Amino acid sequence: MWKLPSLQSDRQRPQVPEGVRVYAVGDIHGRADLLAPVLLQIEIDIALHPVRRPLVVFLGDYIDRGPDSKEVLDLLIAAGHAAETVFLKGNHETFLLDFLKDPTLLERWRQFGGLETLVSYGLQPPIHPSLDDRIALARTLAGALPPSHRRFLEDLKTTFVCGDFLFVHAGLRPLVPIEQQAEEDLLWIRDDFLHWDKAFDKVVVHGHTPVLEPDIRFNRINIDTGAFATGRLSCLTIEAAEIGVLADARHWLGALPDIAAAPGEPLQDPQTIAAIHARRLKENPRLYDANTLARLDPRQCPAPS
Repeated sequence: MWKLPSLQSDRQRPQVPEGVRVYAVGDIHGRADLLAPVLLQIEIDIALHPVRRPLVVFLGDYIDRGPDSKEVLDLLIAAGHAAETVFLKGNHETFLLDFLKDPTLLERWRQFGGLETLVSYGLQPPIHPSLDDRIALARTLAGALPPSHRRFLEDLKTTFVCGDFLFVHAGLRPLVPIEQQAEEDLLWIRDDFLHWDKAFDKVVVHGHTPVLEPDIRFNRINIDTGAFATGRLSCLTIEAAEIGVLADARHWLGALPDIAAAPGEPLQDPQTIAAIHARRLKENPRLYDANTLARLDPRQCPAPS
């Protein structure tokens, strides 16, 4: 756990309201295989470390690049029904809705991984689509897009404030009040924001610019660890003034206590095992001894296997 530095007393350290714990999840980019275990980590963390109001904030860029954009949106919508959640808009989410209105934008969207999103919805975009092909693709996508997905994309927020923290996809334009920020900056800004070495009105939690490890600074926290390319989807926790990062889900899954399959049944995969543990913990955590609970804890950081 970390505490952001303060120039004065400990009372001035940035924090969220009492009884709240925020789980902030970085850029997903079509990696449903990474999102599913992180959602299970959050579920198990809440069971092991109860809090009055757990709140899950997703920082945008749910689609494109990775192979499973459609499945990612299915998982996020289901998560929104099961917990208190905030879904922020990323720059990639704008492409899909804009393409439906203007099929000529396909060439720009494909440069950002849009073809993978189309394929995830069952479309087969040609390598060199004509204007008629693009119009047909937009119409087909409009028909393939479930109404729940369209509502999800249309309802995304650009910012969210909790206590002394502001959550946004890309960042803020320095010296511009939050309420006057342009959406273009909130979704796309990089250098002017990343190189700013003074405080903002709030500590900014963001993604958009990939880093190898969560980058925790006094004025901003970047948790985009490049899930599409690195296989690591980061989840930040904030409770009072304490800041932490859940264990890398890939290592956490590999260290989970096994659950013996019934005779003749195939061995279960780690994610299925995690889901069983999550259900059992909610039903009766006393089934587990202290050693097993420690191995289940997403706050533990086991060495990579």
